[in-house]
Amino acid sequence: MLYLVTYDVSTVTPEGRKRLRKVATACKNYGQRVQKSVFECLVGPEQWVLLRNSLLDIINVREDSLRFYPLDEIVRKKIEHHGINQSVDFEGPLIF
Repeated sequence: MLYLVTYDVSTVTPEGRKRLRKVATACKNYGQRVQKSVFECLVGPEQWVLLRNSLLDIINVREDSLRFYPLDEIVRKKIEHHGINQSVDFEGPLIF
């Protein structure tokens, strides 16, 4: 399933900046950055549990925001993108 993961991490303190780096790194391990705080993550059920739990362990729910949007196949086929940073289709051939 494709999940859109978005986050807003408070960077007022050094701890917040550290959380921001950890959230971005965790998302990079499971997907691709499509905007600064937005990742598309194509994961199976087991990977989804690991990703979600790792992100929930990192954020501070009193200071940060984390959103998950599951995108089914119908919605996925309707995604439009304009401009730079084209997405990589991980289910297609990865030959460039």
